[in-house]
Amino acid sequence: MANDGNSKWDSVKRYKLTKMINELSSISGHGTELVTVYIPPRRPVFEVISQLRNEAGTASNIKSDLTRTHVQDALSRTIEQLKLFKETPENGLVIFCGAIPNEKGIGKEKIEIYPVLPPKPVQISLYRCDDHFWTDHLKEMMKDDKVIGILSIDTQETGIGILTGDHWEVIDSLSSGVAGKHRQGGQSARRFERLRENELNEYYHRVAQHVKQVFLDQYDVKGTIVGGPGPTKENFLKEEYLDYRLQKSVIATLDTSYSGGEGVRELIEKAQKEGILQEFRVMEEKQLIKKFMTEVHSGRGLGIYGIHDVVKALESGIADLVLVTDDIMYFKLEIKCKACKNIQTIIVDRSQIMATKQEWLSKQCPSCSGSDLEVVDKDIVDYLNELALKTGCRLEVISGRTEEGAQLASLGKIGAILRYKPT
Repeated sequence: MANDGNSKWDSVKRYKLTKMINELSSISGHGTELVTVYIPPRRPVFEVISQLRNEAGTASNIKSDLTRTHVQDALSRTIEQLKLFKETPENGLVIFCGAIPNEKGIGKEKIEIYPVLPPKPVQISLYRCDDHFWTDHLKEMMKDDKVIGILSIDTQETGIGILTGDHWEVIDSLSSGVAGKHRQGGQSARRFERLRENELNEYYHRVAQHVKQVFLDQYDVKGTIVGGPGPTKENFLKEEYLDYRLQKSVIATLDTSYSGGEGVRELIEKAQKEGILQEFRVMEEKQLIKKFMTEVHSGRGLGIYGIHDVVKALESGIADLVLVTDDIMYFKLEIKCKACKNIQTIIVDRSQIMATKQEWLSKQCPSCSGSDLEVVDKDIVDYLNELALKTGCRLEVISGRTEEGAQLASLGKIGAILRYKPT
């Protein structure tokens, strides 16, 4: 998995690396024979190669013949991979290599290698030979470090939410328990107001403490947006109830119609309209889906959806923008005749891959009637990306966890805007 240096980590690259990490995390070796190497940016490549050669010598002491062979083979493949680099890449390098178990059983494993140019600088120098790949450090690099805290407050309730990358959620809602402005019978106006001020003060302190726990201790937010109806938000900030670190991190104070959980949603939408959060992926996805849905409902025929229609549009070069959720389950199967080289492609749901493969392997080639067929599967996003690159189409992978992702999911998890309506 390569990254072209300083270029933006787009949604397709992020999808591919996330997918690879998830797959590597699920692998369990038969012994301590899976090699993981993390190389920080300024560590010399020759130094790492020397270390791995020493490790290969140490591996000769492993008692199990199979494990010893697998470890030495994995180290040899890793060293050969490192020789391709004259110097350590800008962000460092991560390599996973080992004997990957398969359905053929023990002793039939194949040595596979996965070099990764990470999205952020590697902070550790690490070599591990274990029964699993050490992916945690790479997972940490994939986390969006721009986390925004959302606070929607009035005198009756407070909503606490976070926005990070392509995802937002309401973390908690607090009720104030503060009496309304109209005093109860038998109470003097001054006494009632004093009691209400005490209740508000306790409520604000409770909110501030809870916000600190969520925004600083749990999520380490990089900025805070505060909103709500009326002057409560301004009073809350003016009196400096918030932790001083959060007080300094406030990037916007916005008026909303609601507070609480609904206020969190309204704050995010309003911040997006005012351009406050343009750099956040979730806002970009909102705009993409809005644009797509507008075309779908316009009646102009430029908004299409469904896997087969979108692939057909890509293949014919008329797709301008393709949107796909990161949890789409389709795969492309390529059926190739080894005799006449005839190739057929079909798209199937992931649950149908094995059955479809077996069905095709039992068939004859429709071109030459030969029976020597080979079936290769490819992730649908990889296939869509290949087609998009050939035709200059923009491909965007969006989160399936958001409301926008749910909208696209209702249309088959994939849609496109066309350059022109096909005749």
